[in-house]
Amino acid sequence: MAEDVKNAEKSAEKSLDKMTVVELREVAKGEIPDIIGVTGMKKEELLEAIKEARGIKDETPAKKAKKKKTAGPKKEMTPREMKQEIIRLRDEREALRKDGDKKKLEIIRRRINRLKKMSRKAA
Repeated sequence: MAEDVKNAEKSAEKSLDKMTVVELREVAKGEIPDIIGVTGMKKEELLEAIKEARGIKDETPAKKAKKKKTAGPKKEMTPREMKQEIIRLRDEREALRKDGDKKKLEIIRRRINRLKKMSRKAA
């Protein structure tokens, strides 16, 4: 009996969208006897059925802004390491110029540019 009270409090506190499928099934079985086939439903189906039974209008959430990718390598580099990487990339760029691969040259150019910006910020 004490567990039922705790579960009811938790379900009241948590919004439906943040509940797990198991919690949604418990809510659907306990509160809404009209829903049939609860165990076979997916989370989206359960959410729709529960919201419909409770009379909740489903509002579409506002679109979230996409995260911008951070420039440069994922690991932190010291300015010295950045400059060494720039030197290595310049050597690689010269080799690619001889081969004539324009696509790889453009990629190397952008990497060098990003590293130079990062080294300026870090200094």
